[in-house]
Amino acid sequence: MRLAGPEAMAAFGERMAQALRPGDAIALFGDLGAGKTTLVRGMLYGLGWDGDVASPTFPIMLGYEAPDVRIPVWHVDLYRIEEPGELEELGLDELRQDAVMLVEWPERMGDWLWPDCLRLVIEPDGPDARLLTATCPPAWEGRWPTI
Repeated sequence: MRLAGPEAMAAFGERMAQALRPGDAIALFGDLGAGKTTLVRGMLYGLGWDGDVASPTFPIMLGYEAPDVRIPVWHVDLYRIEEPGELEELGLDELRQDAVMLVEWPERMGDWLWPDCLRLVIEPDGPDARLLTATCPPAWEGRWPTI
């Protein structure tokens, strides 16, 4: 799918929010500046968040909870993770049970990346446009690409 710019990326994220369920995990692959946080921002706005959305590069994880959002969300940025073993300390499996897990830089998870995770790859397609490619697990059948 081609998204014409940051506004289109955020709008797509807002539409995606309607399909999100507790326990969902979305892995966002893409280089620096690809639009991963912009897509997350759209999803959070679609879930009811009305504040700023920062990239959690330094804190690694930022949580958003009801009543500010319809479903609890963990926004995770693994850019600074050097070894997959460091992930155990974060407790992502437990946090994901009742929330949506949005993971930037999921390649840092290696074999820890959940098999039921929706995988989105964001690549440049001109100065502002992006190509978004999805790999959908069975848990997303019927929800994608109807968004």
